[in-house]
Amino acid sequence: MAYEGFVDMKYRPKNDVVCTFRLEPASAEAMNAVAGESSIGTWTEVKTMNSRIKKMGATVFSKSGNVIKVAYPAELFEPGNMPQILSSVAGNIFGMKIVRNLRLEDIELGRLERSFPGPRYGIAGIRKLLGIRGRPLVGTIIKPKLGLREHEHATVAYRAWSGGIDIVKDDENLTSQSFNRFEKRVTNTLKMLKKAERETGENKAYMPNVTAECDEMVRRAHFVKDNGGTYAMVDILTVGWSGLQSLRNADTGLVLHAHRAMHAAFTRNPRHGISMMVIGKVAKAIGIDQLHVGTAVGKMSEEKKNVIAIAKAIRPVFPVCSGGLHPGMVPELVRMLGNDVIIQSGGGIHGHPDGTRAGAAAMRQAVDAAASGKDLSIYAKTHEELRKAITKWGYLK
Repeated sequence: MAYEGFVDMKYRPKNDVVCTFRLEPASAEAMNAVAGESSIGTWTEVKTMNSRIKKMGATVFSKSGNVIKVAYPAELFEPGNMPQILSSVAGNIFGMKIVRNLRLEDIELGRLERSFPGPRYGIAGIRKLLGIRGRPLVGTIIKPKLGLREHEHATVAYRAWSGGIDIVKDDENLTSQSFNRFEKRVTNTLKMLKKAERETGENKAYMPNVTAECDEMVRRAHFVKDNGGTYAMVDILTVGWSGLQSLRNADTGLVLHAHRAMHAAFTRNPRHGISMMVIGKVAKAIGIDQLHVGTAVGKMSEEKKNVIAIAKAIRPVFPVCSGGLHPGMVPELVRMLGNDVIIQSGGGIHGHPDGTRAGAAAMRQAVDAAASGKDLSIYAKTHEELRKAITKWGYLK
C-alpha cells in the first residue's frame, strides 16, 4: 500500500492549507489514507514517484480523539481556483472503504486566501449603502415563495418596505418561471422600491434571485444593475463554486447575498459530510457579502454555539438569520449575535393577523426594541402591530 508516510505529529504548518477532519476510525491507516489520497498518494506504489513529489504530500500533524488536522503544501493548489482546492481536500476521500465516517469541520486557506477577492462590501459597506447604524437590518422573503405574478410580487414588496422593512428578497426557488418572469419582476419591484423610499425617507434594498446557468446568471446580474438595483441573491451551492466565482468576478458592483439552499445535504450529519463553517469560509473567500448562518431558534436544525461561531468566522460578511422567525424571536437573536445581523422573516411577517404591512411594522418594532435594550412585552403595550404578533406567535424570553 502507498498510503504511508503521511503522519508526522512533529510537523508544524507554515503557509499550508490546514483542514480539520472528524474521522472514523481514526487509525493510523485511515489517517494516512485521507492525507495521501487528498494529496499525492494512490493505492499502490508507482514508478513515477520521486523525492521531489514526496515533499508535496499532505501531513497529519495533530490528533485529538477522532479529530485530526491535515496540512497541505500550498503548491498543491491552483491559486484562485476554488473547485480545484475542494476537489483535493474534499474529494475522493469521502468514498474510501477504509473511512466509515468523515466530516470536514474547518478549513484555513492560509496565503492561498489572498488569491481570492473576498467581500466587496461586507458589514461596513452595506451599512453605508443603506444608511443604517446601531441596529440589526430587517428583511423579508416574499411569500408564498412561488405562484405570485410579477405585479403581485412587487405589491407585497412595497407593503413590506412601507411597513419598515429594509430588505426584500426573492426566495431560493423563484427565478424566471412562466408565472413570474425575471425581467418583469425586477423592473416592477424596483419601481415599488423607489416609491417606498420616497414615502418613508429610508433607503431600501431588493435582492432578486439571479440563480441560473452561469452565463445567464451573470446576464441577469447586469440586468439588475442596469435597472438601478444594488443587490443580487444567489443560491451558492446549487450554482457551484465556479458559478459563484464567475458572478463575483463579473463587473456588476452589486452586493452579493448568499442563500445556502441544499447545505443540509452536506452539513446536517455531525459525523459525515462538510460543515457549514467550511461552506461559510469558502464563500467568504470567493467574495459574498451576506450569508445565511442559521438561527438556532427558528425552524431549521442547528446548534446555537455553531451559529455564533460561523457568524464570527465569516466576518466581515454580514450574517443573515432566516427560517421560521417571527418578532418574538428577535431579542434572542440580538443577544446571540449583537446588532450586526440581518434578521429575515417570511411567514412571520406575511402571516401577521393584519397582513404584510402590519407584519413588517411588528418586526421593525421588535428590532428597535431589542437594539435599544427594551423589554419586548413592555414595548408591545404601546405598539399594536407588535402586540398582535406576540399574541399569535409568542415571545422567547
